[in-house]
Amino acid sequence: MELGSPLLEVVEGWAVALARMPVLAWGATAFIVDRVEVVEAPDCSSGRARFRTATPVVMKSSGRGSGGSDPPRGEWRLPGEAEWDVYMQGNLRRKAETLGLPTDVVLEKVSWVGPKRSFAVGGAGGPGGKKPGACVEIEVSGDPRTLSAVHSWGLGQANAAGMGWIDA
Repeated sequence: MELGSPLLEVVEGWAVALARMPVLAWGATAFIVDRVEVVEAPDCSSGRARFRTATPVVMKSSGRGSGGSDPPRGEWRLPGEAEWDVYMQGNLRRKAETLGLPTDVVLEKVSWVGPKRSFAVGGAGGPGGKKPGACVEIEVSGDPRTLSAVHSWGLGQANAAGMGWIDA
């Protein structure tokens, strides 16, 4: 099992806590903790990176375009569909801004798109429903710190629900 965060302090806290637990109870499932290791983000010192997701990337339209050119808010977009790259670019920049990192990250290319999949996420007490997406491989450029943080955070939306997880 992998857990990730772009905030090193969070990862260090999880590592310490998990190292002290022989069993991690996750709902009705019990995981035996036999080893905890911190996996470093890949070297992004060149200012370029290629990220491939292990879980589908989901992306909703913003609904904020000028002149009504954007699809209605809440409309799902898949890689290769109109405006998906624009929404992905904006998502990458918002993540950088949230972390106080340089926002000059650029989506250079989508080099692979997996099959469309829909996943039920959420549950009792939270927003749920089916989220359509597809695994992707993208090429990005930007500040190395920003690229490293994006690797740890994930691509697209609903990362806390496990969507857009980038392979280590």
